[in-house]
Amino acid sequence: MTQTQRVFQAWKGSNKFILGGRLIFGPDARSVPVTVLLIIVPVILFCVFVARHLRHEFSPYNAGYAILVVAILFTIYVLILLSFTSARDPGIVPRNLHPPEEDLRYETTLSADGRQTPSVQIPRTKEVIVNGVSVRVKYCDTCMLYRPPRCSHCSICNNCVERFDHHCPWVGQCIGLRNYRYFFMFVSSATLLCIYVFSISALYIKILMEHQRGTVWMAMKESPWSVALMIYCFIGFWFVGGLTGFHLYLISTNQTTYENFRYRANSRTVAYNRGCANNFLEVFCTKIKPSRNNFRAFVEEEPPRVVTTITRESEDEAGTRRQKVEDDLDIGDDLMNISQRCNPAEQPHHGLDIDQSMIGVAERAATIRTETRHGSWGSRRSGSWDIEADVSSSNVRESRS
Repeated sequence: MTQTQRVFQAWKGSNKFILGGRLIFGPDARSVPVTVLLIIVPVILFCVFVARHLRHEFSPYNAGYAILVVAILFTIYVLILLSFTSARDPGIVPRNLHPPEEDLRYETTLSADGRQTPSVQIPRTKEVIVNGVSVRVKYCDTCMLYRPPRCSHCSICNNCVERFDHHCPWVGQCIGLRNYRYFFMFVSSATLLCIYVFSISALYIKILMEHQRGTVWMAMKESPWSVALMIYCFIGFWFVGGLTGFHLYLISTNQTTYENFRYRANSRTVAYNRGCANNFLEVFCTKIKPSRNNFRAFVEEEPPRVVTTITRESEDEAGTRRQKVEDDLDIGDDLMNISQRCNPAEQPHHGLDIDQSMIGVAERAATIRTETRHGSWGSRRSGSWDIEADVSSSNVRESRS
């Protein structure tokens, strides 16, 4: 068995891998550096043009350094959450190489020329019970599996993802079961960072007004970067802050973004709601499941499979042959009954000929029946078949007399 490729090298999805398959991104991973720049650049400007001037503005004399340190540490924390969100398996369900055989349905279609053509079909949906509520799951033609509850196929990454929430272009990754917690923490932390930078920039404008004893316009002219940072954080706050509020609502009701937009108040979403407190505990306090995929493992060649449809066709052919033999036996029995009802006195010569021909039919029928049923039922006494031969010979003697 040759092992020439690793799983990430033969991966059928649209993901991108780095560091030998240790980190996995979506196909739009180029947006991640843009997101990093949108975080780092404002913080650098904040440290240079705002926090640096506040080092000695508070008592004790060097207390202002805390503003600079908090900004740097909090930014590092946000970037770590971004990496956990975008560079890990979001909960990809491994694909099947073949459709599930236990769910296959064999059907026969009748063509125009009267020939029967066997076909294999898979039900598109099936019902599963979740918390006492019946939930319909769909079959994925791409991954050749029935998606688990709350699972959906991402058209961008071309993977089925457990507890699929959405595909986020800003982090270049699907948001699912294994990274939703980090995504929410990233968005909420970015919101707090925006509030922090905005507040300290506004504080610096106020300090400039007090030092110069001027108006707010004079202070804004003194530090234009503070004004630019306030505008930037105000716009960013409505984006990341709005996402934070929306996902707080989703967590409290145990919904995903996909479910909220597609199913609304359907029973599908009611089945997962365990109460507000338990919903938050499920998201933040449960252990994250390990990945189902080992991207660094070697790809193993699949052994040859036996096609089940061939065996089924063979059984159908054998059944047809058995039916034909039984039909022949029924015809032979009918001819025997006809011969017994014939009057040998009125038709002596014809009756003899008919009885002699019936003997051959009966003997052949007995032989065929013995061979056929012996093969299907096992060992059986042949005396029953001899009785038919005796009955046939007695009929011949009666006709001759």
